[in-house]
Formats: sequence, structure tokens, C-alpha cells
Amino acid sequence: MTATPAEISPPQRGRLLQILGVAFGVAVIIGNAIGIGILRTPGEVATRLPNPVWFLAAWFGGGLYALLGALTLAELGAMVPRSGGQYVFARRALGDYTGFVIGWSDWISSCGSMAVVTISIGDYLGVLVPAFAPWSVVTAVFVTFAFTLIHAIGIRTGDVTQQVTSLLKVLVLVGLGLACLFAAAPARPEVAPVAAAAPTFAAVIIAMQSVIYTYDGWNGMLYFSGEVRDPGRQIPRAMAGGVVLIIFIYLLLNFAYLHVLPIGRMAGETLVAATAAREVFGPAGETVVRVVLILSLLSAASAIILITSRVPHAMSEDGLFWSAMRQVSRGGSPVAALVLSAFFTTALLVSGTFDQVLAVTAFFFVLNYMLSFISVLVLRWREPDTPRPYRAWGYPVVTWLLVFGALGFLLGNVIGDPLNTRWALGLLALSYPVFRWIPRGRVPVG
Repeated sequence: MTATPAEISPPQRGRLLQILGVAFGVAVIIGNAIGIGILRTPGEVATRLPNPVWFLAAWFGGGLYALLGALTLAELGAMVPRSGGQYVFARRALGDYTGFVIGWSDWISSCGSMAVVTISIGDYLGVLVPAFAPWSVVTAVFVTFAFTLIHAIGIRTGDVTQQVTSLLKVLVLVGLGLACLFAAAPARPEVAPVAAAAPTFAAVIIAMQSVIYTYDGWNGMLYFSGEVRDPGRQIPRAMAGGVVLIIFIYLLLNFAYLHVLPIGRMAGETLVAATAAREVFGPAGETVVRVVLILSLLSAASAIILITSRVPHAMSEDGLFWSAMRQVSRGGSPVAALVLSAFFTTALLVSGTFDQVLAVTAFFFVLNYMLSFISVLVLRWREPDTPRPYRAWGYPVVTWLLVFGALGFLLGNVIGDPLNTRWALGLLALSYPVFRWIPRGRVPVG
């Protein structure tokens, strides 16, 4: 009996599935952006801006910057509907080497972020359940591989998991904010009002750096551009919706903190949310916040491992990463990239080097955003006729403002952390010979 062509042909490998929509986009942005920061950073911002009006203005201003960034980079996601995030756009606009630097630094820093999130889950769980305290690293590794296995099943499972964990995060954070807002404001001694002096320019800049870092993660949808149904419509809607929801949550929580705490007491607090919760829930406040933290961080862990896997997958398709990373399951998950990311995250956890990795890659974090905004300008100039289902709002004025804003934060990072900046520049110099060493045969840009 003669075999049919279907019987003798090799099995078809899987591919990324174009099935995601706005709900997933909002969920992954919420999961990626909202972590520990909003529960801790307000204390740093209050130290620099000890005036409620300036304090709230900083949080609104940071949200506006994130929203403008999202409405700008959504153009690239709709124009180049390919999963892989900022690497994809930088390579197309600025060439192989720039894409290589952004891709590698993005992947490494994302693995570092995953390590920080999972070790924090282990630490907070250890406080709630003392029996787990000596096993924080084991807990972190377990969480890493648990989400890796869940997402390896397929992107449909990943979609549901991300939506459920992000919805849970929104509910607990909004619940915490409303509990503080509806609580009776504690009695405070009457004092004569004192006119607050305007903060210095340096104080505003430092406070804004902290705020914008807390908003970071709003670009999460761009890592899945090739998996989105009707990207020209869904990507801008998801990015705008995700950032607006984050702004709402952040302003709600900061109004809530100010309702139960004077701003002077917030200043310098390492975990403002816990201090506010103690005012509302009494001694149980600390436990409430740690439960909120764990639930919030689970959503972040899910989003980050999903995002992290898309970068080496995209790079491998272009010949800039190990070719095995192209492997995709029939469920639409880049399994090899997921597993590699999990093992690298585990190596960072076991070695305890994730804090150093994140400190060094902070330089690239800001650089990547700046180059992404520049990519919008370059592609508008070089590919004016390429179809753009969505065009950046306020182009070119807003785009240039974002470029200069990112440049300002990059210079602030260089001045504020010169040691790690030197390490980052050293890695940048070493990256070129590594890039040249990679075997040829890369896919042409475009």
C-alpha cells in the first residue's frame, strides 16, 4: 500500500497562534506593570515631594507619560505584528546589532525581574507561614516552574491564567484602596497651616524617576503582537485601556494612603501600604498587606515568564539566538524559550545575583525605551508608505517629547549610578564581538 503525502511528510511544528484580544492585553499589562512598587514607592516619592498636591501630581504625570508612550509604541505593534517586543522594532528600524543588544539585555533583565518577583513571594510567604521562611529560594523556583508548565500547555491556557491572576490583583488592590478611603480618618492634632515651599527641580526629577519606574511594564502587550487578532485595533485599545486602569489604581491607592496617613508620616516608609493598613485593620494590617502582595506578585510572575519567552523566540527566528528557541508547541507556546528562561531565572535565584543583574541592566532598560521611540521616527521617515493601521497620537511632537524624556532619565541613571553604568557600558562594548561571532545566515531586516 502506497503512503499518502500526508503520511510521509514530517510532522508540522507548531506556530504562535493569532488568538489574543484586548482582555489578554489589559491583563498582561496589569500583571507586568503592577508589582511591589505601588505599595513601597509612595514613601520615596513623599520624601522628595512632602506636599499632597505635588505628590499626587507626580503620580498623575507619570501615568500621563506612560499613556503617551503606550499610544506611541502601539503604532509599531500594529505596523509590525510580530511577537518579541522592543527587539522587533529596533532591529527593523536600526539594524541587527541594535536589535541584538536590546534583545539580549531585555531578556536578561526580564529574567532578573522574574527572580525578584518570585523571591519576594517566597519571602512574604515565609513571614505569613514561618515554616516556609527557610525555603524562600525553593518557593521562588517552584513558582517559576509552575507558571512555566502552565504556559507551556498553550497560549489559550496562558490567556486564561493571566486574565484570572490579573483580575484577582485588581480586586485586592482596589479593595485595599477602598477600605482605606472608607475608613474613618484618624484624629490628628490641630496645627496651624504652613505654606509648603515648591520642591526643587532635582527633587521633582528624582521623584518622577521613581514614579515612572513604578509604571514600567505598560509595554507588555507589544511582546505578543504576532498573536493578536486584528492587531491594528486590538493593540492600541489594550495598551490604552491597560495604562488607564493602572493610573486609576495608582491614584486610588495614593488617595487612600493620604486619607489615613499624613504625608510626613508616609515619607521614608519602606512599605507605606502596611502602615496605612495598620491604621485601618489594626495589628492584622501587616498580614492583610502581605496577602495582597503575594496575590499581586503571582500575576506579575505569570506575565513576566510569558513576556520573557517571546524575546529569544523572535531572536532565534532572525538568527540572533540559539536556533532551538524557535520551537513552538501545537498549543502555540514557545516551549524551548519558556524552559530556557525558567532555568536562567533559577540560576539567578540560586546564585543570588539577580539584584546585581537588575542594577546593571537598568541602563539598558531606559536605553531600550529611548531607542523604541526613535524607531517610530526612523520608520516613519524610511517607510512612509508601509500600512499603519494605527498611527501614534500627537506625532511627531509627542514622540520627540518621549525621546527627550527617555534621554533625560538615561542621563539621570548615568549620574545617579555611575558604577553600574560603567559595568553596563563594558557589557555594551563586549556585546559587539559576541554579535560578530554569531554564525551568519540571519534573516534580512524587514
